[in-house]
Amino acid sequence: MTDNKTTGKAKASRRRFLQVAALGGAATVAAPQISRAQTATWKFQSTWPNRDIFHEFCNDFAKRVNDMSGGRLKLEVLASGAVVPAFQLQDAVHAGILDGGHGVSAYWYGKNKAYALFGTGPSFGWNANSFLGWMNYGGGYDLYNELTQQILKLNLVAFLSGPMPAQPLGWFKQPLKSADEFKGLKYRTVGLAADLKREMGTAVTILAGGEIVPALERGVIEGAEFNNPSSDSVLGFADVSKNYMLRSYHQVGESFEIIFNKAKFDGLAPELKAIVKYAAEAASADMSWKALDRYSKDLEQLRAKGVNITTTPDPILKAQLDAWNKVIDTYSTDAFFKKVIDSQKAWVQRTYAYERANEPSRDMAFDHFFKTT
Repeated sequence: MTDNKTTGKAKASRRRFLQVAALGGAATVAAPQISRAQTATWKFQSTWPNRDIFHEFCNDFAKRVNDMSGGRLKLEVLASGAVVPAFQLQDAVHAGILDGGHGVSAYWYGKNKAYALFGTGPSFGWNANSFLGWMNYGGGYDLYNELTQQILKLNLVAFLSGPMPAQPLGWFKQPLKSADEFKGLKYRTVGLAADLKREMGTAVTILAGGEIVPALERGVIEGAEFNNPSSDSVLGFADVSKNYMLRSYHQVGESFEIIFNKAKFDGLAPELKAIVKYAAEAASADMSWKALDRYSKDLEQLRAKGVNITTTPDPILKAQLDAWNKVIDTYSTDAFFKKVIDSQKAWVQRTYAYERANEPSRDMAFDHFFKTT
């Protein structure tokens, strides 16, 4: 038989045990169940000058990674040329000289023509947002990884991010009125757009962004495109040319290419890998909104500075599409190139057919509310 004093002590002891267990359990629940990897700072260089809006987009991506990782992974952003020139970025990331970088796939098409299909591919009727849809849901990443990791044996992991609006035809001494005026014209572009313009008779020179305006000023080239009103303004195009032609089929589906050294990336904790992926997706959406705001404002600033802004005539656009047919036929003799082209065509044929049937005319609505003449 147990007396009351003994029973009371037992109950008190049990209460203390339960309290301690509860506190211990609470402490266990409060501790985040994540990998405690050592903090890492990675050198992350862009292919853009510090003052370009593209470098700003690079910083926007890096800030998301740095904020979401809580400092466990810090991307130290460097401008073009800080470690290597723009066109050497990929080699530097592959070799581990840089940990990562921000650029465009078109810069590497010299290694394989199919590389440019992930940035300066043919204009099938899609835009850059549709291109990113293909990358994520149409088999694009499988093909991209086959090219980079199996065919070219590159030590890279990549995320394509940031849908770019269709790029202007470019800057010229005088507005062009026919496709014949491209014949013999000394012109700057990159990627498969260079092959497109060569098919039209153009003498193409491939230059990095910061080299274009000096080349125009010296007469090394007579016309050029870079990307958008904001970048073109900062690079100083309006200082050497006053004729800016919008609309072109040479680059209508481009995005940025964010690359990392694969060995380094594979060593990250799973949650940090996820942060990098989701930061690229979040930055992609934000970039599309920011670009719409900034590009439209900067176009008006160019107009206010006396730049003659015109739209490319339809005969030139049609000539570009005809030239695309020749470029596709030429390079589709390569089995992998053709496989990518066939995949892209199948995606556009299905998805744009839906968009075309479903979306009402934006021109009709705009003209209804804003057209005055």
